[in-house]
This record gives sequence, C-alpha cells and structure tokens, in this order.
Amino acid sequence: YQRHKKLVNDYLFLYGGKRSDFTRDSSKDKTDHDVIKENHRFLWEEEESEKSGRSWEEKLAYKYWSKLYKEYTICDLAKYKENKIALRWRIEKEVISGKGQFICSNTKCDEREGLRTWEVNFKYTEGGGMRNTLVKSRLCPECSYKLNYRHKKRDVTKKIKKPDRRKDKMKKIKSEEIETSDPSTSSRGGNPRPDDDDHIWTKPIPVEDTKSREDEFEDYFDGLFL
Repeated sequence: YQRHKKLVNDYLFLYGGKRSDFTRDSSKDKTDHDVIKENHRFLWEEEESEKSGRSWEEKLAYKYWSKLYKEYTICDLAKYKENKIALRWRIEKEVISGKGQFICSNTKCDEREGLRTWEVNFKYTEGGGMRNTLVKSRLCPECSYKLNYRHKKRDVTKKIKKPDRRKDKMKKIKSEEIETSDPSTSSRGGNPRPDDDDHIWTKPIPVEDTKSREDEFEDYFDGLFL
C-alpha cells in the first residue's frame, strides 16, 4: 500500500491531475441485502429452484428464501380499508417467539387470545405478472375484522373435539350394572359359573387398542398447531 501511494503521488507530480481521479466509483455497489431484495420472490416454482443456469444473485435470493418458514405468514394491515394487505413468510426468531402462530400475525399487534386461522387467496405482482397463492394467517378478533373488511376469507381454525358426555354416562351406567350383578350365578338357572381357571380359556383373547408412536405424535401436533 505504501508503494501504491508513492506511485500515485509520483504520477500526480509528473503528469498532474487530481487525487479524486483515482477514487473508485462506489455508486453502483450492492450489499447482499440489496441483491436479495432485488431478486426475492414470494414463491419459487419447483422447476425454477432446480434450474442450474441461474445467476449468482438468483441463487443467493433462493438460498435466503429456502430458510424461511412457510406454514404461516406475517401481515401488515395498515391499509386494509384500501384492500391492500402485505404478506411475508416468517423468519427463525419469529418462529421461536411464536409470532404468527401463538401471537397475532399482524406486525403491530401482540394479542395472544382468541386467534383464528384464515386462508387467504393472496394476489400479488411479481416478475412483471400477476400471481396468486393460498396462504394462512393467524389473527386476533380485531385484526380478523380488518382482514375481512372487504372480502370474507375462509376460516380454517381447527376445532378441538369435545368429549361426548352422554356416551361416558352410558358407559358408567353399564359398568355399574356389571359390578352390581352376582358373578357366581347365571341369569336364568342360578347355576354356578365354571372355575376361573377353566373359564379363562373359553374367553376370546382381549385385543388392546394401542396407539403407535406416530399416532401419538399426530394427536400431539393436532392439538399444538391450531
């Protein structure tokens, strides 16, 4: 670097000119954030993601997009009265904090109670053309009103199954009837029942209705991702 400065100074001393002539033009410089912003897409088609002839800018934007979480969206409802709604995918820290799933997905709301899941047919302009896709957003009652201000969206909130109390009551009554009956005599002739050791071989083999680990996981996640 010292030699470089000496050469520049010698050139200016011998040939004249200004030091600014040797300053690099940085007006067209771009950061990685600028490149991702220019080439970002809300959705990448499967064939586009496997294309090998993409530029490095497109590869960088796709790499960033592949790390986003696309189950629920984050929305901006500031211009809901103009029927303008902005949507984007969630990032890792929002997934960890629960924003967009356990916390209202509106950027300016942190409500946790009464969240509903709405299916939105999101229409947007990208790549010089109109596109649309179905996405899901979790919103509180107030933000749900804003989302449905112009057009009613589809409510896809999962309902928790309530236990059937009538069936439970009938089972309880039947079990009480069995317990109160005399096990030593039959209902007709009063003949004693065979010994337990002999009688056990006449019964059908009981089949236990056990759930596999996959079924237990499914039941767990059904209650978790409402």
